[in-house]
This record gives sequence, C-alpha cells and structure tokens, in this order.
Amino acid sequence: MTDQSTRTRRAAFDIRLIIALLIGVYGLVLTIMGLAFTADEDITKAAGVNINLWAGIGMLIFTALFVLWTVLRPIRVSEEPPSGE
Repeated sequence: MTDQSTRTRRAAFDIRLIIALLIGVYGLVLTIMGLAFTADEDITKAAGVNINLWAGIGMLIFTALFVLWTVLRPIRVSEEPPSGE
C-alpha cells in the first residue's frame, strides 16, 4: 500500500468529516423543507420567520466550515511507535 493511499484512508475516517456529513444531510433536508413545504400558517406561528430555512442554511454553513477545517488542518499520524516501549 502506498503512502498516499494510507493518508487517503486515514482522512476518510476523520471524525470531522463524519460530523460534517450528518449535519450537512440534516441541513439539506431542512433547507428543502423550508423552501418547498413550509405553509404560511407555520411561518405565522414562528413570528414570521421561516425557521426550517434558516436552520438549514446555518447547518450548511457549519458543514462547509467543518470541511474547510478538515482540508486546511488534516490529521497527521506519526509512523514511529511510542518511545516508551
């Protein structure tokens, strides 16, 4: 296995990407619900704010920041065993 494929495999299991994926899916669902399926009476109940839309957009921004963080500061794992052994 090459060094590049090992790094790619480690990056695939970065917990930040898993969190970003989950929040991104929820954000996408909320954004779609806010754009297409929110009734006027629901917006009236929420003091005139489309909560689904704004929560979805916020979650998508959060997802973008998490992915950006993962790209800019990748996990670095040392290949050497601990010196205490």
